[in-house]
Amino acid sequence: MLSDIAHQRAQALLRQRKVLLLAGGASFLVNLALVSALGSRDREVILQPISTRPLSISSSGVSADYLELVTRDVALMLLNRSPQGLDYWMEQILKIANPAAYGSLRAELVKIVTEQRGSDLSQAFVITGLDVDPKGLTSTVDGDLKTFVGGQVIASEQKRFRFGWDYTGLRLSLTSFALVANSKEALR
Repeated sequence: MLSDIAHQRAQALLRQRKVLLLAGGASFLVNLALVSALGSRDREVILQPISTRPLSISSSGVSADYLELVTRDVALMLLNRSPQGLDYWMEQILKIANPAAYGSLRAELVKIVTEQRGSDLSQAFVITGLDVDPKGLTSTVDGDLKTFVGGQVIASEQKRFRFGWDYTGLRLSLTSFALVANSKEALR
């Protein structure tokens, strides 16, 4: 009789264990499906009104408007400099640099800082045109680059610069910048 009771209790415990295993397995599958759905869904962030048009960034890609505004700001920051603010200037540009391009960008900037430190040379850039390619993650900026010694303008030239970008997650970061030698090269 004791063996019958022990057998019934063992069977009841086995049924409870099977139900618990099925519930745990179902819970795992539901959680796995939810994580998969959340991970594959595009994320979107609405940006505060900083321009006349509404802006948002999405994990599915960078919009032309957003790339244009970031390019404008980075071009002005990069191409307007004076000897008094060189350390801050370099620090701010490196904050938006892509980690993979950080070393090469830093080397370029250190060269500029070394050449300009202790001099009276300043540079001002006025944008006259801006083209963006959100698919290729590139942008070109045309403008008038003026060089000053003290308060005297010593050079004023029309220049074109190309910027390369990387867009990962919701972060747009600078990978390269260069002076475009001629307008034919800028069209490639």
